[in-house]
Amino acid sequence: MAQPPAAAAATAPVARLLPLLGLAHLDRPFDYLVTEADSEAARPGVRVRIRFAGRLVDAIVLSRHATSEHEGDLRFIERVISPEVVAPARVRTLVDALAERYAGVRSDIYRSAVPARHAKAEETDTATAWEELGEAGEPDLSAWTAYEHGQSFVDAVVEGKLARAAWQVAPGEKWPVAVAALATKVAIDGGGVLIVVPDQRDVDTCEAALRELVGPRQITTLTAAQGPQARYSRYLSVLHGQGRLVVGTRSAAFAPVEHLRLMVLMHDGDESLVDPRAPYVHAREVLTTRSAIEGASLVIGGHARTAETQLLVESGWMHELVAPRELLRQRGPHIRAAADSDVALERDPRAREARVPSIAFQAAARALERGAPVLFQVPRTGYIRSLACGNCRAPARCRWCNGPLGLPASNAEAAAPTCRWCGRVDTAHVCAECGSRKLRSVVVGTERTAEELGRAFPRTRVRTSWGERILATVPREPAIVVATPGAEPAVDAGGYGAAALLDTWALLRRPDLRAVEDAFAAWLAAATLVEPREDGGEVVVVAEPSHPAVQHLIRWDAPGFAALELAQRREARFPPAVHLALIDAPRAALEDYFAHTDLPAHAEKLGPVDLPPGEDLPGHWNEAEYGPAQRVLVRSPLAGRAELGRALRAGSVSRATRKQDLPLRVRVDPINIG
Repeated sequence: MAQPPAAAAATAPVARLLPLLGLAHLDRPFDYLVTEADSEAARPGVRVRIRFAGRLVDAIVLSRHATSEHEGDLRFIERVISPEVVAPARVRTLVDALAERYAGVRSDIYRSAVPARHAKAEETDTATAWEELGEAGEPDLSAWTAYEHGQSFVDAVVEGKLARAAWQVAPGEKWPVAVAALATKVAIDGGGVLIVVPDQRDVDTCEAALRELVGPRQITTLTAAQGPQARYSRYLSVLHGQGRLVVGTRSAAFAPVEHLRLMVLMHDGDESLVDPRAPYVHAREVLTTRSAIEGASLVIGGHARTAETQLLVESGWMHELVAPRELLRQRGPHIRAAADSDVALERDPRAREARVPSIAFQAAARALERGAPVLFQVPRTGYIRSLACGNCRAPARCRWCNGPLGLPASNAEAAAPTCRWCGRVDTAHVCAECGSRKLRSVVVGTERTAEELGRAFPRTRVRTSWGERILATVPREPAIVVATPGAEPAVDAGGYGAAALLDTWALLRRPDLRAVEDAFAAWLAAATLVEPREDGGEVVVVAEPSHPAVQHLIRWDAPGFAALELAQRREARFPPAVHLALIDAPRAALEDYFAHTDLPAHAEKLGPVDLPPGEDLPGHWNEAEYGPAQRVLVRSPLAGRAELGRALRAGSVSRATRKQDLPLRVRVDPINIG
């Protein structure tokens, strides 16, 4: 017997939904009917199942209405997936703002913001109050008073006032301890706290610092390493107010913390904070947008400062938290520069032996004598990557195919320059730029450096930290530690006696807008692991002493370097002084996209140009018919951010409506431009 038709809800029977389809032209609300049986559960923010174009898909309820503007018949929703309001109003507002900012599809952002449902996780206890999950100790906030205006900032946060600060972590400062103290104080007073860091190692460090002040169950961690059940259950605990202290990586920036009073973002220049999936949202933009929407205080901290954060400071949107000059001199190591020119290195016997200038060798020897480990930072992993002219440092290219010349990893010292593309050996290479026959390694990686240092310090243990073999800590004992940027292990109960920053020009001359900014951040991160000057701590940066980044490093002046970097970006009209969108697609698809996209009058189109080396466009197409992958840059003034995002989004909708299926990628203000 056929079942009678379902009865529509007596109150507000129309549910306005957003289907989670990932398609630009369907990224809009659709009206469905709600049955009386589902009426109570189908609240705004709930996930439901609907039939769309003949198939079952998930959707988010946006709102409920008495009537619909749609003139035809409406379908009923199939069922309510769960009565949990997984996307409350503050999350929906945030997603709408970010979709416009990044010219993205809202369902793509919901994918990052709201974890997939796990039915078993909904049985987890999330009703117990945060206070009942453990005992919280009284935090010590004295670390913040060492910074100018630090006390007033803490007072404002504790009192629930809106305060935003760019925090320059002083050398030797245990930033997780300071963050944990302030976060605990806010949580004890009933406020919600969200801490976002780049990677799992930082999450573990923050969690360890928090466990000194609160119970382990009072800390909620959100990371990609967690399984579906654990992640969803923790998301629900945050949603219900039980998770009051939240620490996590990139996607944790969306966590719907109740009574959110404080957000902390550390090391915002780290690429890990950018979602690798469209629309490539940066955690910094998520938190700054949330601060504006929810009125929560925000700290963007780190040893260095990005140009984006400097722009927020100069615009007056946030203020600085910096240590006075006397404290920097007291806590910081003695930093010196050693020229890295070929002439200077060739005259130095120690440099000829292991690429380590005499002053760096002497600093390392003094540290080892004191019983302290020594850090050597190198730009890359592995052995010898490629070669460059020993005179002008132009990349060494194969005379037959123009590929990069390198040395085989096996017996690299005795090998002849070999093309990494065609495999030909070039024993008589001549630089095409200056005619020199001299060659030098562009990047000597961790393994080769470890070998050289092992010969220079034969009685000292040499350890490496890079790639998948990152050391968390090393004991305080005489040892040589060779590490890549970001992989430097901390020293148990102390710091390094000395550090040497090698092959710095390989970082500085990287063909990217942020090359110098990234190099400066890597140097500061290594230098802060070194003991203070009064304890004998020394840092030797092997770079041209007159380079502005080197001078700011010697003075430990992160704000000054960020101001210089921002000024240079303004002069060159690069982000963050302007907004810049990168559109990558086959040539035919680019022409079609811009033929149907109305850019704002103030927008400037640059290109098309070839994609940077090493960067590919996902997807397959007939290159002979549609052309190679190319890039167009669209530049717009800061005042036109929303207008540019809307225009690019409309172009994507038009393209999808016309069933243009060639691959196309839109990235707004990416962290790397090339």
